[in-house]
Amino acid sequence: MSRGFNSVGPREKVLRYVLLAFVLLITVGPFLWQLATSFKGPGEDIYTATPRFLPEQPTLGNYAEVARAIPVWDYIGNSLVVAFLTIAGNAIGATLAGFALARLRFRGGKLVLGLILATLVLPGEVTIVSQYVTVRELGLADTLVGVALPGAIGMLNVLLMRAAFQAIPRELDEAAYIDGANAWQRFVHIGLPSVRGMLSVVVIFAFIGAWDDFLWPLIVLTDPENYTLTVGLQYLNSSFTSNPRVVAAGTMIAFIPIVVVFATLQRFFFRGVEEGAIKG
Repeated sequence: MSRGFNSVGPREKVLRYVLLAFVLLITVGPFLWQLATSFKGPGEDIYTATPRFLPEQPTLGNYAEVARAIPVWDYIGNSLVVAFLTIAGNAIGATLAGFALARLRFRGGKLVLGLILATLVLPGEVTIVSQYVTVRELGLADTLVGVALPGAIGMLNVLLMRAAFQAIPRELDEAAYIDGANAWQRFVHIGLPSVRGMLSVVVIFAFIGAWDDFLWPLIVLTDPENYTLTVGLQYLNSSFTSNPRVVAAGTMIAFIPIVVVFATLQRFFFRGVEEGAIKG
């Protein structure tokens, strides 16, 4: 009996599982190794020929050592301030810009869209000097606002929100326009309720980008009291080069907020991705 187009043979099924196992090994494996290392006691050898994921002497002392070595709570607070400013800028700015590009007709709209697309071609390192000069001239060097400012409105986020607004049937806009609704009322009552999924995608991307950024805060910040968590963790690498357990614990501390944010918004995140895949 011949197989249909959608049937999967035994060899193909084995190949799929092998590929999935390989992808899982190279993506999740390093994270599990760091997590296990952060719980290993000082008497354990973490460089054994046969890797051991389960700690033989599990301890939370490495996490306590991170708190003693650096003001980790102050650094977390600074990172949260930067993340909040970045999320607010992207949620408000990218949403308004996306609505304007998708739903409003104005002179130069296509030129603005072309300029936004052009910025995506340039790597971030090309404009980092001009960004620093701009932030310094504004008097925002060595401040958390200066760290958040370049990422306050991501051009990719603007395009994502524009695509989400374009997916809304234009008949809804026209009906609201006939009923006398102005642009702001159409944005609030028709646009926003329809793009909540994509907005959650933008929020997650903005948070991860701001929280994980290392190069830009390292350039802008000079006062250790203003360091974000990623910059402050470099002290662990210099002070505990012989103790990778503490470095692994610091890495896990930086990772936990991302898990919390993603777990909180994952329902809206997958809905937004699904809407974009179907409507796009």
